[in-house]
Amino acid sequence: MAPPMATDTQNTMDTQLTNSSVGLTIDGVAARRSKAKQMNWGIAAHTSSDMFKGPGHGKPKSKRWDYRLNEESRSREPGSLKGAARYLKNEGIVNLGGGLPSSQYFPIEYIDVKVPKAPYFSEDETKAQGALKRIGKYDLAEGRSNYDLHVALNYGQATGSAQMLRFITEHTEIIHNPPYQDWQCCMSIGNTSSLDMACRMFVARGECIMTEEYTFVSAAETIRPMGVECVGVKMDEQGLLATSLDSILSNWDPSVHNNAPKPWLLYTVPSGQNPTGATQSEKRRKEIYHVARKHDLYILEDEPYFFLQMQPYTGPNAPDVPPPASHEAFIKTLVPSLLSMDVDGRVMRLDSFSKVIAPGLRVGWVTASEQIIERFRMHAEVSTQNSNGPSQLILYKLLEEEWGHRGYMDWLIHLRLEYTRRRDNICYACEEYLPKEIASWTAPMAGMFHWIKIDWQRHPWKGSKSMLEIEDEIFHAAIKRGTLTSKGSWFRAESNNPGNDMFFRTTFAAAPNEKVQEGIKRFAEALKAVFQLE
Repeated sequence: MAPPMATDTQNTMDTQLTNSSVGLTIDGVAARRSKAKQMNWGIAAHTSSDMFKGPGHGKPKSKRWDYRLNEESRSREPGSLKGAARYLKNEGIVNLGGGLPSSQYFPIEYIDVKVPKAPYFSEDETKAQGALKRIGKYDLAEGRSNYDLHVALNYGQATGSAQMLRFITEHTEIIHNPPYQDWQCCMSIGNTSSLDMACRMFVARGECIMTEEYTFVSAAETIRPMGVECVGVKMDEQGLLATSLDSILSNWDPSVHNNAPKPWLLYTVPSGQNPTGATQSEKRRKEIYHVARKHDLYILEDEPYFFLQMQPYTGPNAPDVPPPASHEAFIKTLVPSLLSMDVDGRVMRLDSFSKVIAPGLRVGWVTASEQIIERFRMHAEVSTQNSNGPSQLILYKLLEEEWGHRGYMDWLIHLRLEYTRRRDNICYACEEYLPKEIASWTAPMAGMFHWIKIDWQRHPWKGSKSMLEIEDEIFHAAIKRGTLTSKGSWFRAESNNPGNDMFFRTTFAAAPNEKVQEGIKRFAEALKAVFQLE
């Protein structure tokens, strides 16, 4: 099927965004829930985002993407056994059809989880006054909760539990309010799995995917074994350059890329990009979306660091910028997502609790048009099956029963301030220790990573050593002095093209502040030794 002609303009997109219906607010959640139909919260409850989101009056329908789905995805059919689970809600039904084990034989009677009470989030405050949430096996039947171990320990739907899908759908509408009617969410086991499934839905061996020129190494390692080439798009301090993206696509030469057809899939990490820490501004995101419409691209928006957007960096000894004064003010400080600009349904957004709650829970979700979510769900039904049940239940106890949407916003503001302090600490250390004649950097606006550029051309033996040899020398000199960093070359989208610039990635997310400072000091000593600056 031939793709439709891309005739819409940026002005048309802005008009559609302006005319879209007002989304959900935190204060509006309770009123919407009070008008909703009675839900089935039981085992493998049939659910979708349509049960929890607004009707989307005044919004357009999404595009159809039949011509972009590959043969594997088009050939998938609904899972027979998963589909039959919708009849379990029928009153009095005796289940002899499914393969659900009896909860009598789940050898866990209850789980106790202690969680922070908003806004008292520190470890000491949680120990002293946190809420102890007991999760029993039969809380649902006994009227203590809408979610229990009887449900969570059994098989579930690929979309996720109804209990958590409601919270995620409401959260997505509060933050992003996608500007077309038929968007939906589907839970996942994290963004790496979501990317793997999305690529297997869309691309075929011998094709190409557009990415930032430096990209998440696990993403590249997911893509390449599929026989798909990553094509790097130039970046600046705001991340992916829309002009470079447009130029590559407008001048595509198959002969340079093993006779691959012009790419139509873009993978991008817009906020706190891994590894560079770059964050696309609102203007940049609009430019990228405009190029996507011009060339009929589909976008995979990978956003694990979206809520790790930080306060502005003001430098050493400068006064701190006051934190957001309200939840509404906090939401307005966030750079609008590509999903929030997506009038066509050409964005699949990948979200995760890994960076804002805990990675070991392995719970995330994707948001896309109904057609794409249907394909994603069918893939999940025969691969991951469903997100981890106990993890969903723990998140439910924390996010739904203890915090609610307001408490979750309090937590995200808390993370914003904590990561701001960590970011400031590593930047102050760089200001104090790194030799500025060869090292430069831009303070990241989001994420967990600090990207340091090295002027390798000033190496005393540059005429006899390649850039990669000098990079390796610096790497091992830092290890010798007790600091581990990541080579920038590891993250090149085009692994056979090292580029002309040298970078090292450092992270400020986990190590204590004093250890981060010591690590940067040791890295500085390694640079001085390698460049003979001592």
